[in-house]
Amino acid sequence: MSISSKSSVLLIYTGGTIGMKEDPGNQALRPFDFNSLMEEVPELHKFALRIDSYTFDPLIDSSDIEPGMWQKLARIILENYDAYDGFVVLHGTDTMAYSASALSFMLENLGKPVIFTGSQLPVGRPRTDGKENLISAVEIASSREADGSPTVPEVCIYFNSLLLRGNRSTKVDATGFEAFRSPNLPPLAQAGIDIRYNRDLIRRPGDGPFSIRCGLDTRVSILKVHPGITRQVVEDILLGPMTRAVIIETYGCGNAPSRDWFLDIVKESSRRGKILLNVTQCLRGLVNMDLYATGRTLKNAGVVCGRDITTESALGKLFFLMGNSDDNETVKAQLEKDLRGEMSI
Repeated sequence: MSISSKSSVLLIYTGGTIGMKEDPGNQALRPFDFNSLMEEVPELHKFALRIDSYTFDPLIDSSDIEPGMWQKLARIILENYDAYDGFVVLHGTDTMAYSASALSFMLENLGKPVIFTGSQLPVGRPRTDGKENLISAVEIASSREADGSPTVPEVCIYFNSLLLRGNRSTKVDATGFEAFRSPNLPPLAQAGIDIRYNRDLIRRPGDGPFSIRCGLDTRVSILKVHPGITRQVVEDILLGPMTRAVIIETYGCGNAPSRDWFLDIVKESSRRGKILLNVTQCLRGLVNMDLYATGRTLKNAGVVCGRDITTESALGKLFFLMGNSDDNETVKAQLEKDLRGEMSI
């Protein structure tokens, strides 16, 4: 691994805690001018890199992230793709896993690192986690192998010493520094004294040229199965006229209520041509619809098995696939395939 003196990284600041600074007057957090980044994180001067920045205007709070922001982000990367060796996206933590998942599908034949990072405390705070997250994300984004190829040509999240595949990540802690985990895939790298890469897990780009696909269809709902769920709620979500697809968050290995009314609604939803994707509520493990009778019933009704895909990744994958095909059967077939390392096969 090496960092070339000719390496260049583009920092894309979308918003979030990492770019906030405490107002000395009223202690309120306000976004600071990101052109002063080098003053806030002088350690970045030690890299033999060209580091440029792009700031969203207006900045976007993580909880206000919409698919239009993903489309804008993809276009920024496309427009700057040839000018930089890697990209670091500074993003609020609440929806970071959703954004990283969506971008992993929208960026075709990605051959350079796109590293999402952020922080739980602003960079200006004495105990901030933002400095280490940012410094290591920049190092990873500029890292190259001995042959000059990028070390990690993927969309990833770097947080608290761990580099995680973006579409395998989920936020697991609202207040701790270990905010993200990848429950069903080991980290792609771990930062200690050195950054140790798990090269056997890192994906490589295909043969085609880099491109983006920004078509997104957001007509997706999420039904979280729970004890006491009512028929009306299930009908409203599964049979809603404006819904094209539903992610069903089931128990354990893909189980759901066995009551006739529930299964009848699932069958009717499938009969109407809706796309139904079975995703487990559990952090670890995967959906196996052949294991229990209720799972087999869902499978026979046309529900697609999501295996160990996260809900965040399932949402991004559905938006992407539906935005690029009007045929629901084609979308279902693609859902069962591992497109970007988002699920185990």
